[in-house]
Amino acid sequence: MKKESEGAGRMDRIAKTVFAPIYPVIAEQILDRCGITRGRCLDIGSGPGSLGIALARSSDLVVTLLDSSLEALKIAEGNVRDAGLSDRIYLLPGDVHDIPLPAGSIDLIVSRGSIFFWDDLARAFAEIHRVLAPGGKTYVGGGFGTAELRDSITEAMIKKNPDWKNFRDKNLGADNQARIAGVVRDLGIPHRIINDDSGFWVLIEKEQ
Repeated sequence: MKKESEGAGRMDRIAKTVFAPIYPVIAEQILDRCGITRGRCLDIGSGPGSLGIALARSSDLVVTLLDSSLEALKIAEGNVRDAGLSDRIYLLPGDVHDIPLPAGSIDLIVSRGSIFFWDDLARAFAEIHRVLAPGGKTYVGGGFGTAELRDSITEAMIKKNPDWKNFRDKNLGADNQARIAGVVRDLGIPHRIINDDSGFWVLIEKEQ
């Protein structure tokens, strides 16, 4: 528990400092590319809630933060309260492989970074597709929003940890991207891939 608490605290500190500029940028990209600004949003692997908070600030979405770490959700609760968004952001303990929500209940599903830690990609995407409402969309993957933010964050993180760039490149490398895209394709789920300076993202629109 102490290790989990320390990890959640470290993630929160990074999100509020080095990574802080990316969340409003990614949130605006999500809203622009998906065109969903109201309804129910699920942020999978939400951590301290940075992306969900940014989305709620820029839209009328009601956001649920899903994370398997109770320590992360505890920190997220404080961040949501500090942002004055407790009336539109809710916390939900759970795992992407067994999302504790009814089928067809979510209009927009987002996730930044957690996809690289999912144990079973096929099961995770099947669950995401299950809870997605007809006409609902996803924006899940990883990235930094812009090339400039990616480069500045990489420089800052390497100073903290010289191995960080290798970690980033492994997650966002061509082999891993192909693996993820292949899993979604093999499930027969209609989708498109965004792979540009904003990052690597899987967009799914559920059939009506």
